[in-house]
Amino acid sequence: MDNAEATAYLTQFIGKNLRIHTTDNRIFGGQMKCTDKDLNIILSLTYEYRKPSSAIIQRAIQASGNPSASVPWNSRYVGLVVVPGEHVTKIEYEEPTYGQGAVEL
Repeated sequence: MDNAEATAYLTQFIGKNLRIHTTDNRIFGGQMKCTDKDLNIILSLTYEYRKPSSAIIQRAIQASGNPSASVPWNSRYVGLVVVPGEHVTKIEYEEPTYGQGAVEL
C-alpha cells in the first residue's frame, strides 16, 4: 500500500477512537483528528499506556503464585499528541460501547 492509499484509508477514522501501538511498546488511545502523507497521526483526548517493567511483573507473579497474574499498565493523560508514522506498528479501532448495557428505570 503506498502513502496515498494508506492516507485515504486512514481518513475514514477521523473523529473515531483509535489505539495506536508504537515501536517502543507504548499504546496511545484517543480520538483521531488527522493524518498526513507521512502517515503521522494526530490524536486528541489521548491517554498513553506503558507496559509494567519486568521486575513489577515478577513481583506480582511471586506474590500471587500465579504465572498469569494480572498487572495493570501505567497510564497518563497526554491530551493532543502527534504519533510519527514511522513508529506506528499497529492501529486498532475502538468500537463505541454505549448502548450495550441494560438500562434500569
